[in-house]
Amino acid sequence: MTKNYLLAIDLGTSGCKITVFDFKGSPMSSWIGGYETYYPGTGFVEQDPAKWWEVICQGIKATLCKGGISPEEIGAIGVDGTSWACIPIDKAGNVLRPAMLWLDRRAEIQAEWMKEKVGESRLFETNGNPVDAAYITPKILWIKENEPEVYKATHKFLQSNGYVVYKLTGQYSQDYSQGYGLHFFNIREGCWDEGVADELGINLDLMAPLYHSHEVVGSVTAKAAKETGLIPGIPVVAGGLDAACCTLGAGVIFEGQTQEQGGQAGGMSIQTDSPILHPKLILGYHVIPNKWLLQGGTVGGGGTLKWFNQELGAFEQELARERGISPYEIMSEEAERISPGSNGLIFLPYMAGERSPIWDTRARGVFFGLSYDKTRGHMIRSIMEGVGFSLLHNLETAQEAGVYVDTLNSVGGAANSFVWTQIKADITGKIINVPYSDHATTLGAAILAGVGVGVYKDFEHGVKETVRIHRTHYPDERNHRIYRDYYGLYLELYQRLKDSFVKLDDISN
Repeated sequence: MTKNYLLAIDLGTSGCKITVFDFKGSPMSSWIGGYETYYPGTGFVEQDPAKWWEVICQGIKATLCKGGISPEEIGAIGVDGTSWACIPIDKAGNVLRPAMLWLDRRAEIQAEWMKEKVGESRLFETNGNPVDAAYITPKILWIKENEPEVYKATHKFLQSNGYVVYKLTGQYSQDYSQGYGLHFFNIREGCWDEGVADELGINLDLMAPLYHSHEVVGSVTAKAAKETGLIPGIPVVAGGLDAACCTLGAGVIFEGQTQEQGGQAGGMSIQTDSPILHPKLILGYHVIPNKWLLQGGTVGGGGTLKWFNQELGAFEQELARERGISPYEIMSEEAERISPGSNGLIFLPYMAGERSPIWDTRARGVFFGLSYDKTRGHMIRSIMEGVGFSLLHNLETAQEAGVYVDTLNSVGGAANSFVWTQIKADITGKIINVPYSDHATTLGAAILAGVGVGVYKDFEHGVKETVRIHRTHYPDERNHRIYRDYYGLYLELYQRLKDSFVKLDDISN
């Protein structure tokens, strides 16, 4: 049977999305399923990889059935996953403990020890990233110190997409785009630094072989075929970091091009042709060989508006039911009626601390400027603006490293809001393109699979065939000038509240 499709698996924080694309990038069938997150202790955030696989198997069967697609028509499989997930498995492929997610911060002590033992500057020069408990290296050390029986039984440490690839193929893999989560990974050379690993007491035999994201690791085994409804022999590529796959699916393949993402969290990924280090930003490999991404990751994104909808959005939900639309569409309408700057209401979107560029786990969300004249619309718009300010903060931090951006390609749920995207354009002063597809992350994984098996001759060809711009937002200069003043106050508020966040955390805990 002719191979007509590419299958993509997106393993996200809150759930898994599976999409089948044709070779033109059109989604033929898609499915979303969720799994639980566990919080067994302070700073502990875990998921069960066995549940991931259970959901993936269910989802592949459902996606094929829903689209009337024969598994014989699948030409290749691409996988993306969240960053900094630490998954120890034994020689038999059994998961030895729940996966520590990127939100897990239990390894604070180990992170500080790393700085003392090896030196923060040396680790940064090697890996290009700050030493933080969220990364994988401190988590490995935490397991070694606190669960020695697990560490001793570990055959390989895998990451999220590597685990899925293993379940599909029986082969171990570590892709380059996820290497930045390990501080003994040389970000310039794309290899393990034996000296740093030795000083940290980590055996490199515990690491899986390195693969470029589009390289075929193996093929679907008979066992995996039976569990997923696929057929044996379908090629599976290594895949990569979800944000990097999303960047590819947004059409970012040349130097200076930038992806802006507004999912649960937010952020930006700027492609560079050489590794550019900045202590307040994240540096990783693109899923394209010998390309890098300078990234700013903020916790503020669609999750801020989701919180408002869940806790304060009864009015919008009821109105949405009456009109047969999403409550987020109602929120966008309310926000559109409010003037830029929300008439003096500023929101700090630090609902779960903040990553780049302030790296402050104790920071918290703040509405500043509330008064009796403020409405729900003011609050909604200020949330949107606060997320826009966090994006600008990251873009300006990148400028400190000599990286300048003119145009952004915006993806994620927030990009569906015309109002929110225009706010971001006005705040940043940048042109924002919105690709046609809502499936940027899975599309990126599919492109990897297509390049890996020769459906596309290279990445440029893959993007040209599949990525189409739906609309373009141009910044309003008048609004941009208004926002510059508010942005200055946004930055000032954090500095003034920084010590108060610490006191609040001490009091409340």
